[in-house]
Amino acid sequence: MSERVRARVVVTGRVQGVFYRATCRDEASERKLCGWVRNSPDGRVEAVFEGPRSEVEDMIAWCRKGPPSAMVTEISVAWESPRGETGFRIMY
Repeated sequence: MSERVRARVVVTGRVQGVFYRATCRDEASERKLCGWVRNSPDGRVEAVFEGPRSEVEDMIAWCRKGPPSAMVTEISVAWESPRGETGFRIMY
């Protein structure tokens, strides 16, 4: 069984108003990851992913591109201790 990890990701660029959150939720759910995604007031998108390391790393790779109409210019990743997130949701 793969080690369970948690990553907090902040994505910068044209990432609001391009269905980034909805697509991110769908991609995370396909990977059976837990956590959340939300818009930040400064125009960035923040997300937390919890699950097997390989799936979280795959999701981080997806975040570097995002949905087709996004233009990601920067991404930061902070590894944290898992907190037992359940499900994946868009936070408002």
